[in-house]
Amino acid sequence: MTTTAPAPAAAAGTKPASMAQALQRALRDALTEDPTVHVMGEDVGALGGVFRITDGLAADFGEERCTDTPLAEAGILGTAVGMAMYGLRPVVEMQFDAFAYPAFEQLISHVSRMRNRTRGAMPLPITIRVPYGGGIGGVEHHSDSSEAYYLATPGLHVVTPATVADAYGLLRQSIASDDPVVFLEPKRLYWSKDVWNPEAPSSVEELGRAAVRRAGRSATLITYGPSLPVCLEAAEAARAEGWDLEVVDLRSLVPFDDATVCASVRRTGRAVIVHEAAGFGGPGGEIAARVTERCFHHLEAPVLRVTGFDIPYPPPMLERHHLPGVDRILDAVARLQWEAES
Repeated sequence: MTTTAPAPAAAAGTKPASMAQALQRALRDALTEDPTVHVMGEDVGALGGVFRITDGLAADFGEERCTDTPLAEAGILGTAVGMAMYGLRPVVEMQFDAFAYPAFEQLISHVSRMRNRTRGAMPLPITIRVPYGGGIGGVEHHSDSSEAYYLATPGLHVVTPATVADAYGLLRQSIASDDPVVFLEPKRLYWSKDVWNPEAPSSVEELGRAAVRRAGRSATLITYGPSLPVCLEAAEAARAEGWDLEVVDLRSLVPFDDATVCASVRRTGRAVIVHEAAGFGGPGGEIAARVTERCFHHLEAPVLRVTGFDIPYPPPMLERHHLPGVDRILDAVARLQWEAES
């Protein structure tokens, strides 16, 4: 069994890389540097995963460290719990967002509670990779935004990358964490590309830090994961209306970076939260509450939300209407201006 990965190509980082490549590199580096790291899930071995994130890992590290499992999500996560209790660092792939639901009992009853149950004596360093969100024309059970379920489960960290560099940095930090991490991977961004040097120091020093992706003065767009490119596009389009929008990428939903978010809202006086998940009971409600509590005297208008509709995910031909788009975001910004003037 091979225990070390091949050396990276000397030209790495001299041309654009995709988010999928960054995630694969993060897994490869973690397997190389830490023998306790194990990757497991449905089709992660010989096939390399549905999205080929684990392509080549079984060949280079052996089937004992990149393991194909039965189609039984509860069993996969339950096995990971036992592995973590005995000192390993399992990285579990759930293949698709809605496929993870059968594993909820293990997640809620054991993964999220074990450290508290043992008064800190037994952490569970498990990373649960969940491809999530729409934008790929997927059918039912292939495009859910299930982050609200994880946010409502104390004891879990919940993170999601929106850039190539963050995909690498956040996954490395997640695997190194002694707490369980639900790592949400935006499927629509797997093949997004950016110039990235994997040898350069990561900008992600720890979990729980947001990033200001675009500075502005008129209003703050608060977003994460698959909605970041849409918000950046909306911010550019808003210039024609004379609006200068700041864009904050949360990166981490739990822990939540109140400091960065609130500093931005206090500067602009207005905020719009954008995400693909449904509005009712979605992450935006909690974020809006936190912003209102901490920034009330700085707000010039109510905190607004632009989200997916409160329905099960629609058929592929309708998802462009369901997902937040530039026009809906700009409509919300216009409402902010009207509220402030009325």
